[in-house]
Amino acid sequence: MSNEPTMSRARSAPLDDDIDLHRLFTLLIDAKWLILGTTLLALLLGGFYATFATPIYKADALLQVEKKQGGMAGLEDLTQAMGQERSVAAEIAILRSRMVLGNVVEQLHTDIVVRPDRNPWWGRFTAPDPVAPGVPRPLFAGYRDSETFVTVKQFIVPENLRGRTFQLTADEQGRPELRLGEEKILGGPADQVLRSDDQSIVLELGRWQPGSETLTLVRLTPLQAVSAIRGGLTVNEQGRDTGILNVGITGPDKERIQAILDAIAENYLLQNINRQAAEAEQSLEFLNKQLPELKAELTEAEEKLNAYRLESDSVDMEMETQSLLGRVVSMESKLNELKIKESEVSAKFTKEHPAYRTLLEQRRSLEQERDQLNRQIGQLPETQQQILRLMRDVEVNQQIYVGLLNRAQELRIMKASTVGNVRIIDDAVVYPSPVKPQKAMVTALAGALGLILSAGYVLGAGLLHRGIESPDQLEEQGIPVYAAVPLSEHQQKLDRIVALMRRRKRSKHEPIPLLAVSDPADLAIEALRSLRTSLHFAMMEASNKVMMISGPSPEVGKSFITANLAAVLAQVGQKVVVIDADMRKGHLHRYFKNQNDVGLSDLLSGQAEHQQVIHETEVENLHFVPRGQIPPNPSELLMHARFKALMERLSAEYDLVLVDTPPILAVTDAAIIGQQAGTSLIVARYGMNSAKEVDVSVHRFEQNRVEIKGAILNAIERRASNEYGYYAYHYNSDKS
Repeated sequence: MSNEPTMSRARSAPLDDDIDLHRLFTLLIDAKWLILGTTLLALLLGGFYATFATPIYKADALLQVEKKQGGMAGLEDLTQAMGQERSVAAEIAILRSRMVLGNVVEQLHTDIVVRPDRNPWWGRFTAPDPVAPGVPRPLFAGYRDSETFVTVKQFIVPENLRGRTFQLTADEQGRPELRLGEEKILGGPADQVLRSDDQSIVLELGRWQPGSETLTLVRLTPLQAVSAIRGGLTVNEQGRDTGILNVGITGPDKERIQAILDAIAENYLLQNINRQAAEAEQSLEFLNKQLPELKAELTEAEEKLNAYRLESDSVDMEMETQSLLGRVVSMESKLNELKIKESEVSAKFTKEHPAYRTLLEQRRSLEQERDQLNRQIGQLPETQQQILRLMRDVEVNQQIYVGLLNRAQELRIMKASTVGNVRIIDDAVVYPSPVKPQKAMVTALAGALGLILSAGYVLGAGLLHRGIESPDQLEEQGIPVYAAVPLSEHQQKLDRIVALMRRRKRSKHEPIPLLAVSDPADLAIEALRSLRTSLHFAMMEASNKVMMISGPSPEVGKSFITANLAAVLAQVGQKVVVIDADMRKGHLHRYFKNQNDVGLSDLLSGQAEHQQVIHETEVENLHFVPRGQIPPNPSELLMHARFKALMERLSAEYDLVLVDTPPILAVTDAAIIGQQAGTSLIVARYGMNSAKEVDVSVHRFEQNRVEIKGAILNAIERRASNEYGYYAYHYNSDKS
């Protein structure tokens, strides 16, 4: 080659990074079998899951929350103002609360879990047969199959052991034995209450019929037990402001979920009744405290009135005074009612609450009216004023006392006959068919997911990697393409046969048939013949007869191109020598059935002579120099004067010297070899290497003053586009 600096290549077009919709469509067409196979596999997996997954059933019940009736006499309007009428959302929250669900847990013992100790995925396929339909079995705190029948009456553990898994097995005498890991906790006769040594763990069994499987026993924490029920519980209002609640629960056991839902409805109803009774009890307690005080005030007022009348003899009241008395009594009654209301409201709200502020405003208004009446009373004669005040006290206290007596009697009746404002319309009923999994939907969704994921993978890989799909892509970068070599189906078959023989013989030295000899009419060989003609003119201006063939990355087909191109050149009478300069992991010797014992590395290191490393091949006029033993310093050997001398000597003895090199983007060997080559070509693989990789490779050679004449696009496939991502450059030495 010329030692003058090479000029930078003209780049006629930038690298195309735009998204081509047509290319994406062709990517899907190219990968149709991958997409179809993935979709079918997803359909099969979805169908398998839908068939063998545990069926989930649903039970529902219907509840009605009626508007709350009754309340303290005179408090109805205030009750509405205070918002004491709970909304349906609040009732739903109560129904899902730990108060209700916790009672269900205690009632049904759902916090005691007994199940066989088996793998959750495939353990049921080897499990004993379940009991026949209609045979009694424990819904809670027990387990039964065709071999085992165990129930637990009581299982007490410390708080720190709640949620831990115990193993319940039978000892040699068939008696129950409880273990925690490898430690035995307790054991003894099944008909007795079993206790641990420190008395902290208590186990009482109801039925004990152990089978071949080990049982696990767990006492859940209250939160775990409530969460287990709440996870499958749904509560919705039917319509808007109807007060009708549709309560549903899901689970794998029909009878179990029906029992749980019935218990939830009953406990919710019971707590509602208790809440109503508690309100009545609270109001009655308040009235019972007020009645003795009011009775005493009434008695005192009557005594004062009688005493004044005796002292002043009989005093007749005028019509005006009697009218004022009626108004004053009515006003005082209202004020006392407001005081009672205020005492109840103050227990629930602060003075800043709207309900409290409303009461205060009402009281101030009544007090103003009372002050006006008092001013009118002050204008009466002294005797009339005094008798009016005393009679007012008696009348007011008497009205309040009688009203509270009546209300107390009403509350006693209400407490005794409390029914609450909730009723169960429909008891729990289980749907006959499982609600999950929906086989058709699961299968369809699995197929759709497989289709989307496979298509997404293909499109994503295509977007991440823009592999070379036509010689025009290289031409646009100013890189001439000397040949486009199609992928040889015959060579692929030969490679599969060789790979199979290598696996059988466990050898990495199995020969690779030379395509130019085994099938000279193959399209790939025809393309190399076309390359032979192009090189004839390209090398006329070369400084020597050495031709280097390199590539950007491994596995692009450099050795295939080198070996078969050498055979094609030798077949027309040219004397050719091929050098495997990839001293790291070159395998060119397999094409020429050479054992690779002595080669280039041995010659460059001074351990072999010139005649020892040149071998004849089955092709006339074609000789071969293998890589030799793998040296620790291949780059340094190539920089030795012996390599330059070898190139000069071979150029004088042969018509063409073909040098196969390692990839330039992996190691620097090719740049060193290129210094001695008059002609250099780069091999890119269709669909694997991108135009950017080739461009970077050529630029790497330019930095080392090596001119690349052009490129060979290898392994062109008959497809619309490629589906590979960027190649990872790992090029470690092959120690074979």
